[in-house]
Parts: sequence; C-alpha cells; structure tokens
Amino acid sequence: MADITFTADTLRYISLFEGTTKTSTKDCMELEDKLVFVVEPGQANKAVGRKGENVIRLKQLTGKDIQVVEYSDDPVQFIKNVFYIYKVEKVEMEERGNITHATVTVDPKVKGRAIGKAGRNLKIARDIVNRHHDVQSISVA
Repeated sequence: MADITFTADTLRYISLFEGTTKTSTKDCMELEDKLVFVVEPGQANKAVGRKGENVIRLKQLTGKDIQVVEYSDDPVQFIKNVFYIYKVEKVEMEERGNITHATVTVDPKVKGRAIGKAGRNLKIARDIVNRHHDVQSISVA
C-alpha cells in the first residue's frame, strides 16, 4: 500500500467536499482534471447527493470532474466500488509472483471507458486501490 500524503490544495478540496456533502473523507486523490474522494462505508450515496447535486456543485466550485468511491476493508469490494460506474460483473484476485493482481470484469459495452484513453482510467483506479489495499496490478476484462 502507498503512503498517503495531502498537499495544501488537497486538504482544501477535502474541507470543501466534507462541508458540501456532510460526510467523512478517507482519502482524496487530485489529478489535473479530476478529484477522487474515498468516503467511509455507507456514505457514498449521501456524498453524491440527491440526483448527484453535491457532485454537480463540487464540479462547479472546483472545475474538476468528481468521483466518489465508498471505502471497504475487503479489497474485492473496494475494487468493485472503484469501478462501480462500469457495471462490474466480477473481480478475481490472484498472486503473480510477489504481486497481487485483480482482474475486473465489466459490462462489455463500457469496457473501453473503464480503461480510458491510453489506459488513464485504469491507472487512476490502480493508484487509488493501491493506496488502500495491497493490490499492485489491475486489468479490465
């Protein structure tokens, strides 16, 4: 698992997010055009808000896309939560030498979006999972 450190900007985003959503943030990953917030178990729906109103407001305030992921102690469930919008069918974990690899099977119609341009979405997912669980490698099937 990776060490998590927050910049002053990230801390401001967390404060804004918690103030807007009235939820607790476990993690925030800042990218050029996107913020990924990891919230405590059971808080994802509250964080997103009715009809996505909190996410919409945060996007207007920050100018960035917002992704909310519900935390889970179970790596398989957490990976399902990270890929939630891509309609996960299953997650299979396996040891490959000294690394843990997860294969995420998603709805074939959205597989391309799950991977993203040049693998960007997959890399973001891998980074966020690795910050919380000992999973070094993820592929989308």
